[in-house]
Amino acid sequence: MSMVLFASVVRVGDGLPLSASTDYEQDKELQETKRHLKGLSKKLGQFPDRCTLRTGPYNVNFTSSLGVGYLMVCTANYPNVLAFCFLDELQKEFIVTYDTKRISSAVRPYSFIEFDTFIQKTKQRYNSPRSLSTKINLADMQTEIKLRPPYQLSPEDLRAINGFSMHTPSKYKGIAPTQMLEPVTLPGIVSCVLCVLCGGLNLLRGVHAIESIFQNDDEDFNYVIAFFLGTAACLYQLVFVTDAASPSPVRESPRGCSAAETRSR
Repeated sequence: MSMVLFASVVRVGDGLPLSASTDYEQDKELQETKRHLKGLSKKLGQFPDRCTLRTGPYNVNFTSSLGVGYLMVCTANYPNVLAFCFLDELQKEFIVTYDTKRISSAVRPYSFIEFDTFIQKTKQRYNSPRSLSTKINLADMQTEIKLRPPYQLSPEDLRAINGFSMHTPSKYKGIAPTQMLEPVTLPGIVSCVLCVLCGGLNLLRGVHAIESIFQNDDEDFNYVIAFFLGTAACLYQLVFVTDAASPSPVRESPRGCSAAETRSR
């Protein structure tokens, strides 16, 4: 049976619950879904203003406007149009009933407990579609959802909701592994500087050797080769040193941390 199971109103800035429907369901999967909803309520500002999260047999839908978020849990087969009409009705009533100043000054959870009655009555109406008033314009909501579909939260978003960082190491396209930059050490910096100086000096001496050849025919061309070979060797050494600080493959641990970070702990 498709139905609305739970609904709540929260403040977007800090996730403070302002009001919620009464819930007596003890289903384990439903309680897990409500845990996701609780985590999501603290991160509403990170997501678009209309979203859907699918979690097995249940869906979490939410909308946010003017610093207030409206969330609900329903069965997976509950029509999307009715779900967002339900949230839209909560939003309109809440905006009319409470002003912005009172909402922002709320300190205690469920400060607007009297709004629970409206949530409960609206929930009962939407669980009995035949009793819904003809004032509800489903066509308008269908058009709005078609033009601007709800953002579907991904597994990565769900992990972020459950407390993991939303920022993951960037990956190269294709089959290249995740890579991270190793810090440059002081010996590496000194080696780079010396390689550059030696390479520049050899290059300068090679240029002077070429000038000497044009001025003195008896000048040996081997000196020129030797200087330029020295320059090439310094450049090769510079590349070898900087390669130690280049991106290196890092395996991710099961909890999303790099293997290097795991070992350091």
